[in-house]
Parts: sequence; structure tokens; C-alpha cells
Amino acid sequence: MEQLGLLMIFWYGILHAFGPDHLTAIADFSIGKNKRKTMTITTLFAVGHGLTLFIFALLLEKYNISEVTLGYGDVISSCVILGMGIYLLYMVFTDKIQLKVHQHNGKEHTHIWFGKEHSHSNNDTKSAFVIGSLMGIGGVRGMLVTLGFLEGQSVDLTMVLAFSLGVMIIFLGFGTVILYINKNLLNSKQNLKRVFGTAGVISLVVGSNMLLG
Repeated sequence: MEQLGLLMIFWYGILHAFGPDHLTAIADFSIGKNKRKTMTITTLFAVGHGLTLFIFALLLEKYNISEVTLGYGDVISSCVILGMGIYLLYMVFTDKIQLKVHQHNGKEHTHIWFGKEHSHSNNDTKSAFVIGSLMGIGGVRGMLVTLGFLEGQSVDLTMVLAFSLGVMIIFLGFGTVILYINKNLLNSKQNLKRVFGTAGVISLVVGSNMLLG
């Protein structure tokens, strides 16, 4: 039963990762990034998401929290997606997304950054972990349904790893799609605005549907 339970948790992680809100968040953070940073972002998002979701599931095993209170987790996830959409559209319409193509040792590199000054920073990878953690709150109710099938089992680190692995597989797979977009479409300022603008609109639609649903 233990192996079957972990398999169910792993499978739930895969299904959970296919949510439009999760894929939208991954796209918002990964567009315009290089391969290493895209993979880092998707991994940190999955880890943060899994840890937070299971921490809350562990708390809910011990404390009786109302359905209304749990619903606030969905509101938080919706607001996160809406906020990212508004931010991306703001950056597009104020022309604060920059692109520069140059060469290092004979190899061409495309750098994309927000704002006027180009700087190398790890803020986006840290933000991916934080956003993944916040959005994990919205999946608590679904996780409790899954745990309901695992009679007599408590939430533990093994379950966290199984769930995070399932989520990570889908996120990394989706990350390769974003890498293709980064490599083949983000080669001009016009395309840059179109891709980021599309991502912003999708974020607004997905966030609004979640909030009103």
C-alpha cells in the first residue's frame, strides 16, 4: 500500500502540474531566459510548490480548517497570476523590456532584461521559488482529496519528494517548450513584445477565470 500511495501522490503531482495557472507562471518566469536559468526556475518553482502544499496539508491533518478558509488559497493563486499578467503588460506598454545581441568568443548571445540598465541577478530564480510556494496554497484542497485515499498514512518527506518529482517532470518538459520559443522567436524587439504581451494577456485570462470560477 505504501508504494501504491506514493505512486498516487506522484501521479497527482503530474496532473496538478498541468493546471493552466502553473504553466502560465512557468512561462511568465522562463520567457527570455537561457537554458540553465530556465531549468533552475522550473525546478525551484516545483520544489517551492511541493513543500508549501505539503506543509499546509500537514497542518490540516492536525487542525480543522473550514472550507471557506481553504478557499483563500485559490484566491492567493489567482492574484499571483493576475499580478504577473499586469506586470508583464505594463513592461511591454512602457517599453521596459530590452533585447541586445552580441558575441562572446565567437558565439552569438541574446540578452533580454527588464528596465533600462542590464544587470545579472538571481532575483528571478528566487522569485520563482516564492511564487511556487504561494501558489502551493491553492492546491491544498486537491491534495487532501488524494490523501483521503491513503488511509492511516500521514504526510511525510517521502510524499513531498514524490509529489515534487511529478510536478517537476511536467514543468521541465514545459520548460523545453519555452526554450524553443526563446531560441527561435525572441530575436527581435517586435517579437519580444508580442511574446511577452501574449503571456501577459494569458495570465490575465487565467487569473480572472480562477478568481471568478
